[in-house]
Amino acid sequence: MRPPHPAPLARARLLTSPSVGPAVVRELERITDRPAEPAYASAPDGPFVYVGGALPEALRNPGLLWFHSVNAGTDALLAAGPWPEGALLTRTVGRMGERIAQYVLAWALSECQSVPEHTAQHARAEWRRLPSELVAGRTAVVHGTGRIGSAVAGLLRACAVRTVGVCRTPRAVPPGFDRVVRAGSDEESAALADARWVVSALPLTAATERYFDAARFSAMRGATFINVGRGATVDMAALEAALHGGTVRGAVLDVLPDEPAGPGDPAWRLPRTVITSHSAGITAEEDVVGDFAACWADVARGRTPALAVDTGRGY
Repeated sequence: MRPPHPAPLARARLLTSPSVGPAVVRELERITDRPAEPAYASAPDGPFVYVGGALPEALRNPGLLWFHSVNAGTDALLAAGPWPEGALLTRTVGRMGERIAQYVLAWALSECQSVPEHTAQHARAEWRRLPSELVAGRTAVVHGTGRIGSAVAGLLRACAVRTVGVCRTPRAVPPGFDRVVRAGSDEESAALADARWVVSALPLTAATERYFDAARFSAMRGATFINVGRGATVDMAALEAALHGGTVRGAVLDVLPDEPAGPGDPAWRLPRTVITSHSAGITAEEDVVGDFAACWADVARGRTPALAVDTGRGY
């Protein structure tokens, strides 16, 4: 995706969503050297740049030069309707990879050190030694080898965990991984069978919807499944069957197909499962400011930002 030409960008109006906090708005004004205006019910005249979490229908028009999402995921934006032709879409990642990597490592360590069992014993005032195990030498299979997946793999690898990445078209081995395998191959099935943890950092696209199905869960041999990507990449009925059948030891789900999950959602009743309410990689204000500033500098020089989204592929 090509960035907008610097000339129209120079005269573009800056619009911000009501959800963008005042401190961020002030920084956006400083970066762009123009006042920020609240989003309009109708499209403004002339070119504009919009910063927010969602793109109102009224702003999906030829005047949109660039939309910077304050979120990392853009699947909902692209599913809402045709993307305006020629408009740039960028996203906020910030230190999300670092946050999500620590989240995954925390759950892996918690499991190996029997933290939930120790907590339960404490509540019962029960003194009993519990076994522990090292994460070193175990295998983590990480689906998605982009920024998030590489950060997860890198932190796990620093603890001597073997890391296998799964992607559609393996090329050079990305940072953090010991090796990569092609999605849908026999190598993926073998990696799943060897995994202690299976981590999903997949975006939601037509190719990844319900990617984790009965066949993939059946290929596991007691792995713990951790989803930090998108909820709809998982066939929840297949996950439930695998938890009951034992091919999946347990699950940590930061995302679900339907969010927020109400009290009646069957996901709350999955055995040996913890749901963390989309909290693994909460975006901070400094993430939005830092990533927008980097994108602005690139666009002003006529370069495509590293955080640009290919609207055709969905990520």
